[in-house]
Formats: sequence, C-alpha cells, structure tokens
Amino acid sequence: MHPKQVQNSFFLGLVLLVSAAFLYLISGYFQPIFWAAILGVLFLPVQYALERRLRNRPSLVAVLTVILIFFTVLVPSLLVTSAVVNEAAHLYQRIQSGEIDPGAALRWLQGWMPGLTSWAEGIGIDVGQWPQKVSDIVVKASQYIGGKALTAGQNVANFMIKFLIMLYLLFFILRDGDQMMEKIIAALPFGDDRERELFGKFAEVSRATLKGTLVIGIVQGALGGLAFAVVGIKGAAFWATIMAVMSIVPAVGTALVWIPAVVYLLLTGHVAAGIGLLVWCAAVVGSVDNLLRPRLVGGDTEMPDLLILLSTLGGLSMFGAVGLIIGPVIAGIFLTVWEIYGTTFRELLPDKAATSE
Repeated sequence: MHPKQVQNSFFLGLVLLVSAAFLYLISGYFQPIFWAAILGVLFLPVQYALERRLRNRPSLVAVLTVILIFFTVLVPSLLVTSAVVNEAAHLYQRIQSGEIDPGAALRWLQGWMPGLTSWAEGIGIDVGQWPQKVSDIVVKASQYIGGKALTAGQNVANFMIKFLIMLYLLFFILRDGDQMMEKIIAALPFGDDRERELFGKFAEVSRATLKGTLVIGIVQGALGGLAFAVVGIKGAAFWATIMAVMSIVPAVGTALVWIPAVVYLLLTGHVAAGIGLLVWCAAVVGSVDNLLRPRLVGGDTEMPDLLILLSTLGGLSMFGAVGLIIGPVIAGIFLTVWEIYGTTFRELLPDKAATSE
C-alpha cells in the first residue's frame, strides 16, 4: 500500500475515533441539543424577520428570538407539564385509595345486560374477570405515572441544568446557525448538493412534524380537555395530554379516549353530559385534523399517517417524550436518504429499454 494511503487510512481512523469519543462525551446532553436545534429551525422565519428590521445586530436578534421562544413556547409547556404531573399523581392516589374503581362501569354493564354476559361465557369468554383485569391495568398505569412524577420531582436540578443549556445553545444556533451549517457541509464528504438537500429535508420534516402532528395534537387535546372539564370529568389536563398523544393514531385518534368517557357518563346516569361530550368531540375535536393540517403544513412534506404512527411509537419507546419529534424526523430523513440514493444512482441501473431488446 502506498504510504499516502496508509497515512489517510490512519487519519480517517483517528477522525472516526475522536468523533465517537466526542459523541459519547455529550451523549448525556442529547435532548437539550436536539430541542435547541428543533426550536432554532422552527423559529428561523422569525429570526429572519427580525434580522431585516435590526440589520447588523445578530446577537440582539438572537436574544430577542430566545426571549420570544421562552415566553410563547417554553413557559406554557412547563405550566402544562406541571399541571399534568399533579393531576396524574392525584389520579394515582385516588385509585390507590379506592375512591376510583376502574371496573365499576363494566360490572354495571354486566348487571344491565346479563344476556350479553351469558352469551360471552357460552363462547368461552370469561366476562367476570374483565372488571378486575381493567382495574389491574389502570392501577399499574397509575403506578407508572406516579413513579414518573416522583422521578421528575427528584430530578428538578438536572432538568433545570439541561433547560439552561438548551437556551444557551439556542442562542448560538440562532446567531451562528448559517455559518455552522456551511462549515458542516464543507467538512462532510457526501457532496455539497446532497448535504444541502439532507439538511433542508431535516428542517422541512421538523417543521411539518411540529405543525402537522404536534400542534394539531395540542389543539385536539386542549379542545377535548376543555370538554372533559365542562362535563365534570376530573383530571382534565391529564386526559387532554393523553388525547394529544393519541391524536397520532390514524382514523381513531382521540376517540380512543373520549368514547370510553362518553360511555362512562351514559352508564352512570349523566346522559346529557355524555351526549354533549359525544357531539362536541365528534363534530369539533374530530374535525380539527382535516381543518388545520392543510393550513399548517401547506407545501411542507407530509409523511403517510402509518409511517408517522410507527416512527412516533418507536421514538417514544427509545427516547421517551422527546421521541414524539425525534421518531418522525428520523423517518423523514430515512425517506430523504433513499430518495437521494435513487436519484444519484439511477444512471447505474440497467436501462429497461436496452434490456428488453
């Protein structure tokens, strides 16, 4: 092997080794880095609008944008998260004390429709065990939620450190983002055009995911939670959050939450409240996606609903709550890489017309 090739091979190995060590070094701060990048990408139009008004003052523009993000996005998110954690802990306590019996509605249904119970037992379904199974599932879920709330309370200091790091990084991303991007493009060996397309796709998918999935989920959850509060269902903020997450499920979405609530109200004698909740959620909450998605997403890339669902569930299982965004972004970049591959190497494939002759 030529000495120059040996030198290049060793240097490439050193680059990979040092890069892996650096990534391991900052792995504990992946989430603040990711959220800073996402918020920076999302608020780039605001950044550019301020730059047009305050020319040659990039630091001031970045500070103003960070302040805007802090009060319009971060503070409301922290307040909602605090309310959800409190309600989840309260729900856990009520279930543990026996104040809430998740299997009561099923037992009432069994007494109201004994024929259905007999028919189910006739085909081998032990309906009598359903109330206890439902209670066990809800108790385990509440224990999980209560444990997460306790863990969150114990890690306040760690959260605040990462929160401040995110704000610090966000300032530099907003101020120096374009220069950082050009340096990364110049360093990567994939070809500048491909790299620009890949980074552009990252920004596009991030915006589409936030606007088309997260924002719509928040709106649906807020409208559903408001209805829950009006009809007297306790823990409205908690159930609103559950509906916001469930909104990613194609076709059914938030109905997975509000339909059982409607059934519960009807079975417990709150007929007017149940019918009102049914009409509101079916007519208003259910139509939010069709009304808002075309306006919010517009010309941005839209992924298939099934791919959004699978990537979101995968992101949640691997990264936790931040996976709601990371999962779809990774899926969007995956599609982009394969599109670039197909376009770049299409000429290497045998021509169909030539092979058919």
